[in-house]
Amino acid sequence: MDPIAELIVGLVIVVGLVGAVIQVYPGSIIVAAAVAVWGVVTGGTVGWLVAVVGVLAVAVAGVAKYLYAGRYLKSAGVPNRTLLVGAVLGVVGFFVIPVIGLPIGFVLGVYLSEMGRHRDHGGAWRSTVAAIKATGLTILIELAGALIATGAWVAGLLAT
Repeated sequence: MDPIAELIVGLVIVVGLVGAVIQVYPGSIIVAAAVAVWGVVTGGTVGWLVAVVGVLAVAVAGVAKYLYAGRYLKSAGVPNRTLLVGAVLGVVGFFVIPVIGLPIGFVLGVYLSEMGRHRDHGGAWRSTVAAIKATGLTILIELAGALIATGAWVAGLLAT
């Protein structure tokens, strides 16, 4: 593959890694797509192996983050309705206060929903903290999958 094309793939991967952290766009999917394109264009055993490892790492992380977050939130007693309210207020917050409004709206939505359910600050705050922890852990899981895909790509670059 042309060095300029490899540089472009690397830049797309960096954009994807940023997205995996800030969660405003599907960063790990961008990483997987860039690694897969590189692998297909490069071809051969190394190219295809890198493509498969990259896509599988992102796919496994994607499934794991939802399973883990669901189990964690269920054990903390946070219902799905609360997360839905948090997500809706997060989207509204994103447009009211660009970028930083998303996490502010999410936290506010979860807290208000849980305040209505618990009728006390302590219970609402515990549920809000559990939702924040679950969100943070899902970001770390997604980032891990994207980093494994990136590592496969770097190994593929070194091997070709």
